[in-house]
Amino acid sequence: MPLTDYDTYDFANRRHIGPSPDEMDEMLKVVGCDTLDALIDETVPKSIRQADPLPWPQMTEHAILNRMRDLAAKNRVTVSMIGQGYSDTVTPPAIQRNILENPAWYTAYTPYQPEIAQGRLEALLNFQTMVSDLTGLPVANASLLDEATACAEAMVMAQRVAKSKAGAFFVDVRCHPQNIAVMRTRAEPLGIELIVDEVDALDADAVFGAIFQYPDTYGGLRDLTPQIEALHGTGALGIVATDLLALCLLKEPGAMGADIAVGSAQRFGVPLGYGGPHAAFFACADAYKRSMPGRLVGVSVDSHGNKAYRLALQTREQHIRREKATSNVCTAQALLAVMASFYAVFHGPKGLHHIATHVHSHAVALRDALKGAGFAVEPDHVFDTLTVNVGAMQGVIWRSARAEGITLRRLGHDRIGIACDELTDADVLTRLLRAFGIEAQVAAMRTDIPDALKRQSDYLTHPIFHMNRAEAEMMRYMRRLADRDLALDRSMIPLGSCTMKLNAAVEMMPVTFPEFGRLHPFAPVEDAEGYAEMIGELSDRLCVITGYDAMSMQPNSGAQGEYAGLLTIAAYHRANGQENRRVCLIPTSAHGTNPASAQMAGMKVVIVKAADNGDVDLDDFRTKAEAAGDDLAACMITYPSTHGVFEDTVREVCEITHRHGGQVYLDGANLNALVGLAKPGEIGADVSHLNLHKTFCIPHGGGGPGMGPIGVKAHLAPYLPGHPETGGETGPVSAAPYGSASILPISYAYVMMMGGSGLTQATRVAILSANYIAKRLEGAFDVLFTGQNGRVAHECILDTRPFADSAGVTVDDVAKRLIDNGFHAPTMSWPVAGTLMVEPTESEPKPELDRFIAAMLAIREEIRQVESGDADREDNPLRNAPHTMEDLVRDWTHPYSREAACFPPGAFRVDKYWPPVNRVDNVAGDRNLICTCPPVEEYLEAAE
Repeated sequence: MPLTDYDTYDFANRRHIGPSPDEMDEMLKVVGCDTLDALIDETVPKSIRQADPLPWPQMTEHAILNRMRDLAAKNRVTVSMIGQGYSDTVTPPAIQRNILENPAWYTAYTPYQPEIAQGRLEALLNFQTMVSDLTGLPVANASLLDEATACAEAMVMAQRVAKSKAGAFFVDVRCHPQNIAVMRTRAEPLGIELIVDEVDALDADAVFGAIFQYPDTYGGLRDLTPQIEALHGTGALGIVATDLLALCLLKEPGAMGADIAVGSAQRFGVPLGYGGPHAAFFACADAYKRSMPGRLVGVSVDSHGNKAYRLALQTREQHIRREKATSNVCTAQALLAVMASFYAVFHGPKGLHHIATHVHSHAVALRDALKGAGFAVEPDHVFDTLTVNVGAMQGVIWRSARAEGITLRRLGHDRIGIACDELTDADVLTRLLRAFGIEAQVAAMRTDIPDALKRQSDYLTHPIFHMNRAEAEMMRYMRRLADRDLALDRSMIPLGSCTMKLNAAVEMMPVTFPEFGRLHPFAPVEDAEGYAEMIGELSDRLCVITGYDAMSMQPNSGAQGEYAGLLTIAAYHRANGQENRRVCLIPTSAHGTNPASAQMAGMKVVIVKAADNGDVDLDDFRTKAEAAGDDLAACMITYPSTHGVFEDTVREVCEITHRHGGQVYLDGANLNALVGLAKPGEIGADVSHLNLHKTFCIPHGGGGPGMGPIGVKAHLAPYLPGHPETGGETGPVSAAPYGSASILPISYAYVMMMGGSGLTQATRVAILSANYIAKRLEGAFDVLFTGQNGRVAHECILDTRPFADSAGVTVDDVAKRLIDNGFHAPTMSWPVAGTLMVEPTESEPKPELDRFIAAMLAIREEIRQVESGDADREDNPLRNAPHTMEDLVRDWTHPYSREAACFPPGAFRVDKYWPPVNRVDNVAGDRNLICTCPPVEEYLEAAE
């Protein structure tokens, strides 16, 4: 179908791409081009353009839904009793409908602008409080990617902060296999020796830390206090990987003296999803809070002294610390952490205790019945998991259970693992016992936890976990929090490098199909044929789009993709007997995760200068490549550049790297400017990660989920990440073989509905929209970098630095004033301090682009008034922004009007977004770090 045909069934042009054909013509006139083809010819170097168009046709919305139902039907959902860190769970419908399926929650961006993120920040603070209470440790972060990653992060943090200078780390052999595997992957390039053994073999003198699974992967429970005390005696740290639901009944890690506790919050209402996305948790002792990886929500005050939430201690983040960063964590799992926190609010401590008791009592009943029938069952005391020695009958029993619609865990050749969960009931146990040849009624439910392992402390005592749980009140609480935030369902979010494009409803719908949501990541392959077909088709399409030969879907964030790509390169060099290749060349303009990922992969980062126009300094690159010589492992570049420009020299950068035996890693963050026009694999790159949460429509979810699969050329394909469940030459980087598989239907649906022509048109319109904004703002703001013919790529950098001298107005002032105009600020001070990076995407219609332009021009006029002396340099709308509704009823002492403060150009009058707080004081929050729900007294005062 030609792109000019504009009918109801053309998803690309009537749903995804914002500007209409007439609006595009108007925009092209402003830009100064007769046609879109002419603009692309002026913008994208012909030397990198691909020869052939993307070949597949577009699908309609109803056709893709039918296709997704067909794929879902090829998955077989059984009662999963595999366990191993994953449990089936009930997502309360109120949470599914009002959080998971609500664009107010799933289209929001990371809460770096706290004034417009108070709702999700409160929900994440609830998550931190929940984790802190249940683990018994005072500080928890706002989530990590998955449990295995959290284990690896804990190991590295322990090495950094432990007083012990030993070089080894102890791993309980009864940890979940995927946790051990991811820790091995992380340890090897950092030179950490892993000692994997039984807990009783721990030699505290030989290690800087140790991690224990509690309950362990076979169901065992033990009080780890003696082991942790022994570790503390040598200056080492004790880490416990644990289960939040189990901690409702069991002695918590903090009571054992643990320094760090990690795990997954998945069973708190988050679907299995064939492995993710799931929110991991990470809690630690107070002494280590400033070394903790990931995001941390804290409590501060706004400019009027009112309580306000914010992300705390952001100077720890890899964007700032770069190669000195201790972690490359960039995307968390905010949306899933929000779901887990609402699950705790929904059920409260009594409800969670009841669910935990339900799970435990069914496991006890099962254990008693199996023992009564003569089976050898371990351990003696369980929470939810038990192991049965069945000898040569393993296969027969496993298949019998499958005939009953139940999937068990095979352990070795003679044992079977069984894990109960929230959905386990008497019928499931009856069918399961029948698979063991036992025809018996399930015994009366009872608990059986030794007194020494029973939890003695209270948890979830804050009033938020004791609110009226009538659904009306719950629904209103979720709505109140959502209304405090600014997401894509309210306005454009013009974030450079983050591509906040449309997340179409039709793409989101299959995520909650039970056939995608209720599949265990280690289910038999025959149960996941629909997933396999979808992942295969999506991988094939992505290979065609990028010019690569193979894809790995395992990395569950962009930063994990970088890390996985560099590990793949390192494995390739190692296989060729070139372990000496450790140097990685990275331009100063690179994303902060790039040097952090290289450091994690055991590479030595060498920084390459940028030229005055923002391009890679080719002379400096050539010099440093030659200096590295046979030690050159890779270079990491972003294309188009981080400055929003198509560099002419990209092929030469690739050629220089290859000439010295290195591999080219091309960061896929800006792929939205390439799809259908140029292929990284044809430009000269060897590996890229693709941000599916940017270019391919997976929503950001308020700071996660994300996915960063990597594409590679054929010579690197054998070294892609492996997994204990699937094999492979290279170790895994994520807990599940396909990462956050349940959100892949979003990208699959997008790629199929857009078709090759629609994907290409999206790229072209993204470039048009960026150039339209740049041209309309010409004369008001300087565009810092441009490419050939004065064009920008899909984003542009506006320079606000001159206003600091001329008017005392900072980039922060401009960003906060945009909130009054009803907009999320563009990316601030990156890659150049004091600037705004604007990316409109292809999804925004011209009226929304014009509203943003009107807001920016009005801000420039306000700056001129300060420059001319017509407005006070200290007391003006910019310095005092944002303004709240409460400002309207305060005594008004400002020299400007309430009208000017609250209804500037761009702001809607009827549907205006009102920020709930004034400007947040970041310094006060870091100085007085509070990272759990405020005290009860303060909560009650706020309620009054």
